[in-house]
Amino acid sequence: MALSACSVLEGEKVDYKSAGKGVTLEVPPDLTQLSRDSRYQVPGGTVTASSFQVGQAAPGVPTAATTLGDVRIERAGTQRWLVVNRSADQLWGPVRDFWLESGFLLTQDEAALGILETDWAENRAKIPQDFIRNALGKLIDSVYSTAERDKFRTRLERTPSGGTEIYISHRGMIEVYSNTQKDQTVWQPRPSDPELETEFLRRLMVRLGVPQEQSKALVASAARPSSRVATVGNTPVVQIDEGFDRAWRRVGLALDRTGFTVEDRDRAQGMYFVRYVEPSADRKEPGWLAKLFGRGDKDAAPNKYRIALKSQGESTTVSVLNASGGPETSETAKRIVQVIADDLK
Repeated sequence: MALSACSVLEGEKVDYKSAGKGVTLEVPPDLTQLSRDSRYQVPGGTVTASSFQVGQAAPGVPTAATTLGDVRIERAGTQRWLVVNRSADQLWGPVRDFWLESGFLLTQDEAALGILETDWAENRAKIPQDFIRNALGKLIDSVYSTAERDKFRTRLERTPSGGTEIYISHRGMIEVYSNTQKDQTVWQPRPSDPELETEFLRRLMVRLGVPQEQSKALVASAARPSSRVATVGNTPVVQIDEGFDRAWRRVGLALDRTGFTVEDRDRAQGMYFVRYVEPSADRKEPGWLAKLFGRGDKDAAPNKYRIALKSQGESTTVSVLNASGGPETSETAKRIVQVIADDLK
C-alpha cells in the first residue's frame, strides 16, 4: 500500500524502502478511547467523503472545511517550505502518516518538539528497469540495490497567526570504492538534494488536500536573495539580504540540512540552541555501518552554541554565540558560519 501510494503521484520518481523493519501492526488504543470521548462525536449524523465532494451532505451536518487556499509553498533560493493555515496539532497526524505511507520508518517522533525524522531508506525507483529486472525482480527483489541512501527530517513550527510552517530537509549517503582495486567500499555523505525536498513538499501538499495541478503551480520559482560571509568586530557572521521572518526560516532549514542538532529555539529572541561536534583528524573514524545507521564515535563530546539572528529592515545578520550567550570568535565559529552560508547559497 505504501509503495502504491507513491506511484499515483506525479513528479520525480521515488519509491522508498526502509533499511530497517517496522514493528508489528497493532490496534491503536485510541480507537477504543474515541467512543468514550464526546469531543470526537459528529453531531447530526455521519458525513461521507462522497456526499461532501458532490455537495450533498445532509442539512445541519457539519463537514470539514475545504483545504483549497489554506496551503501554500514559499521559496528562498533553493529552500522551500509549506505554510498551512492550520494548527500544528491538526497537522501532526497527517504529516506523520504521510511518511509512513511513503515507505519510511521513523527514528524520531517528537510531537512536543515538532520534529519527525525518518531512518535511512533506499529509493528503489533508481534501480534500472531492464529485461532481467522486469522478469526476476518481483521474485528476488532483494538482490537489487542502489549505492545511495536518504533520510528526511520534517519540522513543524507554529506561526504567530496560529498557522504552521512545515520544513523538509534531506540528507544523503553514497557508497563509493575505498581503494584502487575496487574490492572495498565505504559510505560517505553526499550533498543534500533541494529538488528531492521540493518533491516531497509537493506530495505532502497533495496529502493535505491540494490538487495535483495546483501543487505543481505553487512550486514556481522565486527570486533568490543574496547572502555572504563577513566579519563584524572580529566576529564572523552571515549577512542575508532579507527580513527576519524569511531569514529565520532559511537558517533553521540550513541547520537541519547540515546535521546540527537543534535542541531548542526562541523565535522571539531570534535564537537557535544547537549542538555541534568539532571535526578532528585524531578522532578514530567509525565504520561505514556506524556512519550509515548513526552509531558514530560516542566519545566525541558535542559543544553547545547559540545561532543568533538580528534584523534591521530587510537585512539580517547571523552570528555564533557560546553556551553562555557571549560572542564566539574561534575557528569553530568561522566554520559554523561558513557551513550555514554555503547552504544558503
